[in-house]
Amino acid sequence: MEVVITALGPDNSGLADPIIHHVTGRGARISEIQMYDHDEEQLFAMLCRIDVPDAELDKLTDAMRQIGEVTGLAIRVWSSERRAARPRLAVCGTFLEHTPRAILQAVRDGIIHAEVPVLISNRKKLAPLAREFGVDFEMIGDAQGAADDHKMVATLDRHDIDYVVLARYMRILPPSICWQFAGGRIINLHHGLLPGFPGFRPYHDAFNARMLTYGATCHFIIPELDAGNQTINQRTFSVAPGTRIEEVMRIGESENEPACLVEGVRRVVDREVYLHFHRVAARSKP
Repeated sequence: MEVVITALGPDNSGLADPIIHHVTGRGARISEIQMYDHDEEQLFAMLCRIDVPDAELDKLTDAMRQIGEVTGLAIRVWSSERRAARPRLAVCGTFLEHTPRAILQAVRDGIIHAEVPVLISNRKKLAPLAREFGVDFEMIGDAQGAADDHKMVATLDRHDIDYVVLARYMRILPPSICWQFAGGRIINLHHGLLPGFPGFRPYHDAFNARMLTYGATCHFIIPELDAGNQTINQRTFSVAPGTRIEEVMRIGESENEPACLVEGVRRVVDREVYLHFHRVAARSKP
């Protein structure tokens, strides 16, 4: 069984040692390990991907809990194989309904083989959508829409979430959340083609560049922003010369983005792809 261990906490010497010693002592094979010291934040973060027998998962989880209590680290033990047939998704959104609706509908229709116990938002606008699909709605924003990141983590833990789907969630996740759910557990939709059109206004940027082809990118979120090799799926559409930006955005938001995200999430849920050393890799078929 492939297991991902993440650890996050105040920086100190020797924090990784008990984790590494324990997993190697169990005879686990380490296939990936990453460690970061954020000096400016005095923060230690670690990811370790290992292979262990299925029967070892509960014992490993308990051991990591004990190590976390001693070291003060927030340690998570997770495996995509534990609920491979039907993982649990948290869908996160802000204002636009098209993309979160597409995920909820794809789950209902059996296109995405998963369950969605909660819809998380920093605004109230999506509450009716959650009621329509019979899922919990968790409001984590204040009156201005600023997100309570601690509440988000608590919500994800309470619902025992496997994957976090950012369906046009218009807040930047802090590194602390990215690290706690690292290893390919956070899936984001960017409403532009990466790497060409990053930023908050990719439709306008592409329009100003006189583009006739627009697109969206579904990708894994990683704690350390880099050049970006985490693409899971991309989808494009073309328009005729002279098409107004309003029409471009309408097509993109209502048709292209939802289709792009649904296919990207499906690939992850069906375990066709995974994140390994910040790169998307295809799983070998049995």
